[in-house]
Amino acid sequence: MQKYGAEFFGTFWLVLGGCGSAVLAAAFPDVGIGLLGVSLAFGLTVLTMAYTIGHISGCHLNPAVSIGLWMGGRFPAKELVPYIVAQVFGGIAAGGVLYLIASGKAGFDASAGFASNGFAEHSPGKYSLLAALVTEVVMTMMFLIVILGATDKRAPQGFAPIAIGLCLTLIHLVSIPVTNTSVNPARSTGVALFAGGWALSQLWLFWVAPIIGAVLGALVYRFIGRKED
Repeated sequence: MQKYGAEFFGTFWLVLGGCGSAVLAAAFPDVGIGLLGVSLAFGLTVLTMAYTIGHISGCHLNPAVSIGLWMGGRFPAKELVPYIVAQVFGGIAAGGVLYLIASGKAGFDASAGFASNGFAEHSPGKYSLLAALVTEVVMTMMFLIVILGATDKRAPQGFAPIAIGLCLTLIHLVSIPVTNTSVNPARSTGVALFAGGWALSQLWLFWVAPIIGAVLGALVYRFIGRKED
């Protein structure tokens, strides 16, 4: 239960910090943090939580990461479902807190976006379904390769959180214009439930694509990272 609690609160922090920066601060009049700031916010949530709960739960914070680590031989199958449940509920709890905060401003409308992920007319840059699919698959694949490599026992010890946090920052810098960046089904679900409508109807992609990408990333690292005889 300690591990599941750690995953709940870690994912809560990721969604509140990352999506909160997008909803509350990205376009704040005159001093908005913009896409760079939002990208850094997501990276910082993972970096801070990795050092805080990495020794407790491994700090997955993401159903796709848990699945990828299982595929990579780093995580037991019996803990997959509890981890994913804890992550999703952590994301939803953060979405609820963020909704309460954001709705305190006159004119707030969650259906306008609420940091939800989307494609076609709901992509920030109006990118197609195919572009969104490729983006999410490739970005999640690279994320898993970095996670598996940085946490390999042969890698320099103690620096994995930095590499993983910076990787997530880079992923957001590249892909926010395409999908608003998911690479994490729990992050997508946590805000889509409050945005409703189109966000829920497009949520399937942000489960399917990250999971496919995570599996591919695990398979790639099992090949390139295997120990030589």
